[in-house]
Amino acid sequence: MSAVTDAVRRTPAGNRIGRSIRDSLVVAKRNLIRMVRIPEVVIFGLIQPIMFVVLFSYVFGGSMDIGGSTSPQVYREFLMAGIFAQTVTFATAGAGAGIAEDMHKGLVDRFRSLPMARGAVLTGRTLADLVQTALTLLVLAVVALLVGWRTHTSAGEVIGAFGLLLLTGYAFTWIGAVIGLSVRTPEAATSGGLVWLFPVTFVSNAFVDSSNMTPWLRHIADWNPFSATVQACRELFGNPGVSTSDAWPMQHPVWASLLYSVLIIVVFRTLAVRKYRSAAA
Repeated sequence: MSAVTDAVRRTPAGNRIGRSIRDSLVVAKRNLIRMVRIPEVVIFGLIQPIMFVVLFSYVFGGSMDIGGSTSPQVYREFLMAGIFAQTVTFATAGAGAGIAEDMHKGLVDRFRSLPMARGAVLTGRTLADLVQTALTLLVLAVVALLVGWRTHTSAGEVIGAFGLLLLTGYAFTWIGAVIGLSVRTPEAATSGGLVWLFPVTFVSNAFVDSSNMTPWLRHIADWNPFSATVQACRELFGNPGVSTSDAWPMQHPVWASLLYSVLIIVVFRTLAVRKYRSAAA
């Protein structure tokens, strides 16, 4: 093992980066094959967001005041950016549970005996989760169109909105990775991944206009990274819900969403890789 470690250390930096990318893609392929062989994981991951779309659209559609309008159609268009963002962030729980399961089954011990980049295991896992999230978004967008959601901007802006959603989802999976590496069982990772997601997603502008909140709660919602992504998507989709807040993330939601996502990736990927190396030491 020490010989392998010494060889890795002597590898030029460029080769190390290339090897890390290759190893990450191999691990991602392994996880994608596992998803194909266990389709229930993907199917159940689709059911929840579809239920949210249908329930919120038809149960709350006529009772929400969005910009002075209580039209169900206006609320559906207002709602969908929040549902999309909630869907990509809730993938965090699955990512954490998957990593915790791999740790529990001794996958770390198997990979540590191989001459591969240590961070590749986590990067590969998060990339596979990103593919699953993209598939979920595609199906969810079709359902949204069926219930009356529409976009009113160019194709480039719509693609940009979905790109922001995927970046946000990828960033949040690194939070899930840290949680998965910090607990002992997949069940604990699932619970730990959800317990903080509910306040993050509901104390936001996803389902209601934050201007109707009490001042202190509105301040939290306006600076919530989740709210920035939701507001950015509304602007890029051309959907109702223009914010009247003076908070910087609400005035510049696209930039705020990008900055929040990059910051989360940098911080939590660093923490996750350190935890992984400690577990494999």
